[in-house]
Amino acid sequence: MKNLKHRELQEGEFWRKFPAFAEVSQDEFIDYKWQIKNSISDLKKLVETIEYFVSDDFLLAITKGFHLAPMTVRVTPYLLSLIDWNDPWNDPIRKQFIPASNRLIEDHPMLTLDSLHEQKDSPVSGLTHRYSDKALFLTVNSCPVYCRFCTRSYAVGADTETVKKMDLYLNSKHWETAFQYIESCPELEDIVISGGDTYNLSAEAIKKIGFRLLQIPHIQRIRFATKGLAVMPMKILSDEKWVDALTEVVCLGRKLHKQVAIHTHFNNAQEITMISKLAIDKLFERGIVIRNQSVLLRGVNDTSEEMQLLVKRLSYINVQPYYVYQHDMVQGVEDLRTSVQTTIEIEKNVRGVTAGFNTPTFVLDAPGGGGKRCIHSFEYYNPETGVSVYTAPSVKPGKYFMYFDPLHSLSEEIRQAWRDENKRQQMCLDAIYHSGVAVRSHFA
Repeated sequence: MKNLKHRELQEGEFWRKFPAFAEVSQDEFIDYKWQIKNSISDLKKLVETIEYFVSDDFLLAITKGFHLAPMTVRVTPYLLSLIDWNDPWNDPIRKQFIPASNRLIEDHPMLTLDSLHEQKDSPVSGLTHRYSDKALFLTVNSCPVYCRFCTRSYAVGADTETVKKMDLYLNSKHWETAFQYIESCPELEDIVISGGDTYNLSAEAIKKIGFRLLQIPHIQRIRFATKGLAVMPMKILSDEKWVDALTEVVCLGRKLHKQVAIHTHFNNAQEITMISKLAIDKLFERGIVIRNQSVLLRGVNDTSEEMQLLVKRLSYINVQPYYVYQHDMVQGVEDLRTSVQTTIEIEKNVRGVTAGFNTPTFVLDAPGGGGKRCIHSFEYYNPETGVSVYTAPSVKPGKYFMYFDPLHSLSEEIRQAWRDENKRQQMCLDAIYHSGVAVRSHFA
């Protein structure tokens, strides 16, 4: 019999294995309000919750990690119960949400906080208009959990000891400014509603935003972006008002012959449980399309086997694997980045394991605002120096965009060269020269 591991979803009262939730009933655990109330964002509370069954070394590492992380830490009881606390160092869920100082490594000198230059492409607060027919509408700056690798660590969540967050003024007053801009641009057809996380919008806000956008004549497609399905699926099972609001938006879209979808964010097959499936089933029954956008993360999903399992399991629960992103060049999470070569090899091994429409596209969101490029579409790539050069002729013609593999993937000699400003500049110039990009091009 062929491997059917992707159908083996964790079920039953698995959270009771976690000491802190041993007495929690199913009714409590499935209640999204209980999940919110008992989510952990405080170091003291986290230590108190896990100190009896992890090593002192681990407690020391996460204590220091809290002080170094660019993102606020916030995890749900659901996520905590999915972590293998017998080996928290190597657990793929722990790595994404709880920083351990002794696993952090040196940032590449080319990293920034806003590597995608979203603010440079923002005509009004909270709206990024980079592609001619699509805009990113940021509606809220908070999330049900905070991913360590967030590409918007410059603005999302509370201030940390290492990052003072930019205030994007995301509220209903500024939504109106965004609506007016969208209405003034007839070329816009596709709006991604994000943040933060749209899970944190009220039911009333979901309807207000969805209805308003769908009633703009030239808008044909809207997508609600949320990691919520991966980190707190119980909201779908217990917040009827919110799910009904989303359903009303979907139904209006269907009547107007416009697409409405959810884009969610599972990164590892371990995150998909029977609770996940029940939540997805509920949305599927209502005709709601769900697509997944993963990020390739070192030690989380950076092997062909892990990615194949994730893709197959997503397909099994009726979530379309849509994108796998190369990790953005954001600061403070270099331990999670992988090389472009790693991504290319994984893509080769994923393609062919399932139907083409359930095979994700592996993309790199070009630093500097070039938009999404297929990972293998570079003009030049040198695995030795880790420099890849991309162009985006339909987005920003005449410009080129460089991505830099993490230092840990390079030889010691090249790592030392990147620490030297003159050698650093020469490696970039060499890559541009060998790419064959016209001289008139310039770095965005």
